[in-house]
Amino acid sequence: MNARTLAAGLLLLLLLAPWAGLGRYPLHLMVMAVLWAYIYTSWAIMGRLGMVSFGHGAFMGVGAYAVVLSWNLFGVSPWVGALLGIAATIVLAVVIGYPCFRFRIVGHYFALVTLALSEVVRLVIVALRDQTGGSLGITPRSALGGTETYALGALQFDSKVLWFYIMVAFWLLALWVWQRVDRSMTRLALQAISEEEDAAASIGIPVNRSKLAITVLSAVMTCIGGVLYAQYQLYISPETVSGISISLQMVFGAIAGGMFVLLGPTFGAVFLLVLSEVLRVLIGNQAHGVDQLIYGLLLVLFIIFMPEGILGAALKRFSRTPAAVDGATGPGMGAPGKLS
Repeated sequence: MNARTLAAGLLLLLLLAPWAGLGRYPLHLMVMAVLWAYIYTSWAIMGRLGMVSFGHGAFMGVGAYAVVLSWNLFGVSPWVGALLGIAATIVLAVVIGYPCFRFRIVGHYFALVTLALSEVVRLVIVALRDQTGGSLGITPRSALGGTETYALGALQFDSKVLWFYIMVAFWLLALWVWQRVDRSMTRLALQAISEEEDAAASIGIPVNRSKLAITVLSAVMTCIGGVLYAQYQLYISPETVSGISISLQMVFGAIAGGMFVLLGPTFGAVFLLVLSEVLRVLIGNQAHGVDQLIYGLLLVLFIIFMPEGILGAALKRFSRTPAAVDGATGPGMGAPGKLS
């Protein structure tokens, strides 16, 4: 059985899973797992190429609040609100990214700048409490009533099965984008830039343009993840869609699964979801911040002892020959590189 046949079989099983008689909560966990798999993959498209961002929580927050505020305050359809959020995200990514790349703010310094961005967006959301609900969060006005189970114009659906297939579609789109980037000259250029920026520039590689293009792409995809989160959950707050904690969650999920492997971020999403459920059962919701402490500790441990992530390490371990290992991290899969 070749890899394509196996992948098609697993995808078919995934698509049939909602009809296996699962309850609403297990189906909800599946929806969230696929959504986070999309978001982590969106982050990894940029992170795996030498630009580790701790600010993607800002882009997710912009997308989530753009659709909710547009709908609640002005009655603008979330479809239009999503476009406004994407436009705002592009501007924000350029405003932050261009000066960093122009003045060669890279590595740990770039991570710190993006970390500040994420927190600034969260603080702005909290400060505008009259419009955003502040730290208490905000709920989109419901367009569902009576016997109506969906409102296409308001992007609200009561069916978790329908949301599951929507999330799967965006997840597959993210994987397709990953492969397109992986097979493009941009990936080769960014790998060269991450190794030696001056040498890359000397042979004609457009350093700033290449970095900015992949940053905008990753930011826009993450913004769309925020839109999907807001419309599915029908409740958002600064702590759930923005800030340092969400950014840290993205980084940890992608690295834990294996951000250099195509399905690594997806594996990380499932791993992190299972971990969060276990922590919820063991410590409940009373000990605030313990989960983030554990995520941070595990992130450090993964970076030190397992930089390829769980799936990446497994592929290396169970490959029989060095050639098989190279094939597992070849085109479409990515290859380990520097984290900063």
